Parts: sequence; C-alpha cells; structure tokens
Amino acid sequence: MKLSSYLDSSLIFTDIEAKTKEEAIEVMIGRMAISDEHIAEIKETAKEGLLKRENEITTAMGSGIAIPHARLVGLDDMVLGIGILKKSIKCKLVTNECDDLKILFLIIAGQTKNKLILKTMSAIVKLSRIDEMIEKIIKEKNSEKILSMIKKSKIEVSERITAKDIMNEDIKPVKLSDDLEEVAKRLTIENITGLPVVDEFGKFKGEITERELIQFGMPKYTSIMDNLSFMTVGEPFEEYFKNEHSEKVEELYRKKPLIIDKKASIMEVSFLMVTKGNTRLYVVEDGKYYGMIARSDIIKKVLHI
Repeated sequence: MKLSSYLDSSLIFTDIEAKTKEEAIEVMIGRMAISDEHIAEIKETAKEGLLKRENEITTAMGSGIAIPHARLVGLDDMVLGIGILKKSIKCKLVTNECDDLKILFLIIAGQTKNKLILKTMSAIVKLSRIDEMIEKIIKEKNSEKILSMIKKSKIEVSERITAKDIMNEDIKPVKLSDDLEEVAKRLTIENITGLPVVDEFGKFKGEITERELIQFGMPKYTSIMDNLSFMTVGEPFEEYFKNEHSEKVEELYRKKPLIIDKKASIMEVSFLMVTKGNTRLYVVEDGKYYGMIARSDIIKKVLHI
C-alpha cells in the first residue's frame, strides 16, 4: 500500500506554531481533532500516549524530521498527520546531537499495529531520502499539493519487517589500516560494542569489538591461566598503550561475524541472534556493507514502538 494512501490533505498542516517539540505535538493533535471526529474522541488519550513515548526516547531522527507515534487501545487502524513548523525548533536526537526540527510526521495506531507503524516510519525515511523532497514539502503552503508530491513519490508501506527496516546505517565501518586508538575512540563516542571492518575498496571483511581491544592489552601468558587474582604488580594494559598507534585493525579483527541480507525477515534476524548468541550482526550484500543490527535495535524499533 502506498504511503499516500494513509494521508488526507485535511491532516496536513503547514503553519504549526510551537516553541518545543512537545508543544508542537500537542498543537498537531489538537488540529487533527478538529479535522477528524474520531481523533476528537481520543484526543486526550492520544496526546498522553504521544508525549509519554516521546519522553522515553526522542523520535527526532535528524534532517529536520521527527516521527512522534503512539499505540492506543481501542483504535483499529492508523492515522497519519503531517505538521510543518513555521519556525524550526532546536531538539536533541538519540545521539545527544542537536537538530533543527522542521517537520513532524505524527502517527496514531492501534495497540497491535507495531508492524504497520514501523513500516510507515521506514517509508517516511525513504521519502526523506528522495533528493530535496523534504525541503520541497516544507516550503509548500498548500496541503493538497503536498499530498500530490507524496503520491508522485510512489513510496510503499510494505507488509514485511526486514533487516533493512531496522538496520543502523549510521554505524560507519573502520578500515583495516585504522589503528586501535581510532577504534577505541569510536566505540566510546558511539556507545557501541563492535564495528564493521572494510578493506581499502570498501569490501566487508569482518568486525572488531571491545573483546579484541581488551584481549590485546593483556599479557599473552594470561590466556592460559584460570585465575589472575595473584597479579598485583605491573602497569594495567601496558601492551595496549605501547602499541595503540602502531597496531592496526588488520591484525586483530574477527573474520567471520554473522551477516545477513537486507531482505531477511525480522524473525530470521532474531533467530540468528538467539541461537548463535551474538549481540550484533551485519547487513551485507555482494560484499558491500549496508548497516549493523544490534539486539537493542530489535528492542527499540520493534518491541518498543
């Protein structure tokens, strides 16, 4: 089903005035309630659900876009509204970076509509990747024309949740030639436990994780011991600090991490993680790396929609 099929021009607003993201959500739900009798009946419940979800984890996704959403008891279908801000609002992303919020895609759906919400969010992301599409929508003042633009995009809300829908494309790979200091810095700043590794041509080679860095810093003889409580002398991780600039990823990375293609279903992804005990896997096709999926992505993007 096309994304435009879930939209109505009466629920597209080009003049939302607000000073915060939360205020913008309240203004939008109020405007949607005026245009739609059914939304008017659930207005307060919807507002409470949207703000509760927003306070748990921000839905601001960067590029000026936020996708506030809520699942409500007693609602059978999904309602989608668009609100364009008259003035952009400063807001934080999940990464704690700051973004200028310009447009909200607000979703209200039934309690069991996790899949539909996720697929709609994925479709909105696809829409945002069409060259200048969001900029054109933001500048347009006619809601009918905005709806027409979205129709022409032919973006689909598909039926299946796939690896492509939940993968994190922001996790950029490290190269075989990068040193350990660069890896440690990335793991710390991005708050992740592993990174994909590619060669000089961008071909996926494997991963490097916290374990490899810690293991490298330990004296080699400790690998054959069962208990190190007797060790009270020596500089901790002396080997690591001596070689963090000279030792390269190529010497330490794991060569056979779990990989999966973009079309793999969410159940395939979950099955691999549970049965293999891995905390992450990589989306790879024809040797090219596209993104990483961590267990937390399944929790945040599927179970906690």
